[in-house]
Amino acid sequence: MQIITPVTTVDASLAVPGSKSISQRALLAAALASGESLLHNPLDSEDTRLLAMALKTFGVELDCSDAHCWRVLGCGGRLEAPARPIYLGNNGTATRLLTSVAALASGTVQISGDARMAERPIAPLISALQGWGVAIKSDLDNGCPPLTIQAKGIRGGATKLAAGQSSQYLSSLLLVAPYAALQDAEIIVTGHLYSRPYVEMTLAVMRDFGVEAEANADFTHFVIPRGVYTGRSYAVEGDASSASYFFAAAAICNGWVRVENLSLPSLQGDTKFVELLERMGCRIDRSGVGLGVQGTPDLQAIDADMADMPDVALTLAVVAAFAYGQSSIRNIGHLRVKESDRVSAVVQELRRLGVEVREEEDAMHINGQGGAGLHGARIQTYNDHRIAMSFALAGLRISSVEIEGEECVAKSFPDFWQRFQLLAGK
Repeated sequence: MQIITPVTTVDASLAVPGSKSISQRALLAAALASGESLLHNPLDSEDTRLLAMALKTFGVELDCSDAHCWRVLGCGGRLEAPARPIYLGNNGTATRLLTSVAALASGTVQISGDARMAERPIAPLISALQGWGVAIKSDLDNGCPPLTIQAKGIRGGATKLAAGQSSQYLSSLLLVAPYAALQDAEIIVTGHLYSRPYVEMTLAVMRDFGVEAEANADFTHFVIPRGVYTGRSYAVEGDASSASYFFAAAAICNGWVRVENLSLPSLQGDTKFVELLERMGCRIDRSGVGLGVQGTPDLQAIDADMADMPDVALTLAVVAAFAYGQSSIRNIGHLRVKESDRVSAVVQELRRLGVEVREEEDAMHINGQGGAGLHGARIQTYNDHRIAMSFALAGLRISSVEIEGEECVAKSFPDFWQRFQLLAGK
């Protein structure tokens, strides 16, 4: 149980761990590359460790003994079939990205996770890989893990992807596409693509490791030339999703926070979270090194489309509880298939605090009164790291906020609670 102590204001300058999304993409590109890569400032967390261990079972040489710099000796795309099933917990990103990587091996590959992972959809990715000649199936025939892959490479050519539930399907295909055996790979995307910035991130990582994919303006058509990534020294940005909690603290406490290792421009779409706070009345300092937020005593409600920033929608929901007026957070239906049903979970926990909130399938509407009338509560986290970190913010303004299952932050931010104490000057 984590008990949060309220503060009168915040005044802090701090760093956040490396980006989880970039770390996992760079780790995969380095593993598939020819030659050695050094990954500087990788996120050393439960999720990235699970991915690193999985890559070792494919024969990739990895040295993660230095948490600040991981050494990866790439396999040039030649993977061994693991001797045992690969377990990835509730790491949705790694499960989706590694599924395509597994197709490059030779032999049977099984991928599984925890009970929640077995409820998270992956059918569109299965279908797209089958379009490249991959023999892959959902073991329970429900379009979710666990998966079995009779791996013998990908042939390339054209395949279609229905991208409506997650951009990670597309990122997964893009990362392995250069290793197509017979011809250049082509991906035709149908349906609405959520979280486009994450696809742009994938393309940037691929480019940094030596492969340039072609894409049309609306990201419905990709052509990826055959090739091999080249090992390199690669620096991972600070995690913008992790930074959002500290920026939000400044917003709701009328204080000041600077994140030292996050600046603009960035590969991460979640850096635009500060623009949302700016619309709510905060002042943003984009000058020099780092990115700073000055809060306001008069936070205003916001109407925000979060399709491209799903991971910070939860942070915004808690901030909205301390604003004045009705905030609407839209285009969040795809959050229902994350580590938890994040829409229902956030609504339930906001109500525990006394917040008036209305839930729709694809949106939530939050009536804020500047935090007036709110009260402490024991917050359930649903084993979801972002629920825990978002609702910790409420405890900075409300007495008697307790976070159950606080250890779940290890998934993406192992020392979150230590760094959170910096907001109280500890």
